Amino acid sequence: MEFNTKSGSPEKQRTACVVVGVYEPRRLTAAAKVIDTASGGALSEILRRGDMDGRLASTLLLQRLPQVQAERVLLVGLGKAREWREKHYREAIRATVKTLEATGATDAAVFLTEERVPHHDPAWCVEQAVVVTGETLYRFDRLKSQREDAPRRPLRRLTLMVSGRDALQAGEQAVARGRAIVEGMRLAMDLGNLPGNVCTPTYLAQTAQDLAKEHGLAVEVLDRAQIEKLNMGSFLSVAKGSEEPPKFIVLQYKGGAKKDRPVVLVGKGITFDSGGISLKPGADMDEMKYDMSGAAAVLGAIKAAALLRLPLNVVGLIPACENLPSGRANKPGDIVTSMSGQTIEILNTDAEGRLILCDALTYAERFEPQAVVDIATLTGACVIALGHVATGVMANNDALARELIQAGEAAWDRCWQLPLWDDYQEQLKSNFADMANIGGRPAGTITAACFLARFTKKYDWAHLDIAGTAWKSGKDKGSTGRPVPLLTHFLVGRAARRG
Repeated sequence: MEFNTKSGSPEKQRTACVVVGVYEPRRLTAAAKVIDTASGGALSEILRRGDMDGRLASTLLLQRLPQVQAERVLLVGLGKAREWREKHYREAIRATVKTLEATGATDAAVFLTEERVPHHDPAWCVEQAVVVTGETLYRFDRLKSQREDAPRRPLRRLTLMVSGRDALQAGEQAVARGRAIVEGMRLAMDLGNLPGNVCTPTYLAQTAQDLAKEHGLAVEVLDRAQIEKLNMGSFLSVAKGSEEPPKFIVLQYKGGAKKDRPVVLVGKGITFDSGGISLKPGADMDEMKYDMSGAAAVLGAIKAAALLRLPLNVVGLIPACENLPSGRANKPGDIVTSMSGQTIEILNTDAEGRLILCDALTYAERFEPQAVVDIATLTGACVIALGHVATGVMANNDALARELIQAGEAAWDRCWQLPLWDDYQEQLKSNFADMANIGGRPAGTITAACFLARFTKKYDWAHLDIAGTAWKSGKDKGSTGRPVPLLTHFLVGRAARRG
């Protein structure tokens, strides 16, 4: 898909389709009024007849309007003007793309990007149009014997219109950000949607190596023997229950100066999570192939950073393994020693993500990072707390948490901060080890982060719990690609700060 920005009058666009909006009830946007005047009131007549009332995401396709250069005009409902917000804008763009894809129009000029969304500039509208288009057109059918039929004339180019030539440069930068985010999300979604018998730790490692080759990154993949030499006893305790060999992936994007301290992203890479001996219920266990969504997000964000050529150093750390029951698997009551030397009593083998992340967080110290962010589908409790809308964020540095929250707002990939008070550490006490790996049912998301916090005392750190936002269940089951947009904006912000 090709995107570009342009400034111009809607009736003069020589394209397969011009897209303009209608607010409810039957109120034309500025661009639609220009079309209406040029066509001798054709749109006003359609509104009077009741063919379009402006209901959000409704569409009406018109052919060959007089004095309009475009072959088609697509009217898109924007809902009530007083309720016009980010969610409505994204729904209108999604409806636009779906309709255009069905019409056979190969290109279109979209004037919805001129409609100002409160608290956002025109560049935000352009970027979101690119991202939503990517989300809408994404398909995962590579493992089907008969793939879904592609449209005979697929949509190939969108021109995103801006008001005035002075907005063109910012618009083109927004297109570049949007395209990078889409590419990163597509990588993350592909990895998340692959089944566990394909997307193994070895497959994740190969993906990182392919990404490194494509974008000139540095990569190192550590095998079991090398992981053992690092004394990552906590990570290896999870991996030992599976026949699949564990991998520890170290991927580096070096866009900054050699002396610049990096941002480190740590992604949970459990390529299938059965719960281990503390076996999960059978219903919906297939969704546990998504338990490597944190790892996928790290790969996607680094790809986006490379595409944008950010002047920043970024390190991605991915501990990857399976969590399965076997005669060698962790048992409740086992005690393991982490890379940091701290001992952990495993009270529940299904709380395995924190066991692999803690060793990766200790490994991160060697990079002397400016900040570390870990990303993990860590707790079902986060789904209960925040649903499928917001990612949970906890941090040992409130400024870092605010930075991530602001990046999420800019990307419309939002997160919400939960407390990380020392009071919650009491729940992790163990009679037999330095800590337990669970703190009971109360505040489960927070106590999981409190566990990780014990391994992050030497740097600024934040934890993103994406258990509720990384995938969708039900008829639309699949990976969402989140939080690649949030992470990309976070990295863009860090790169801008450096400059």
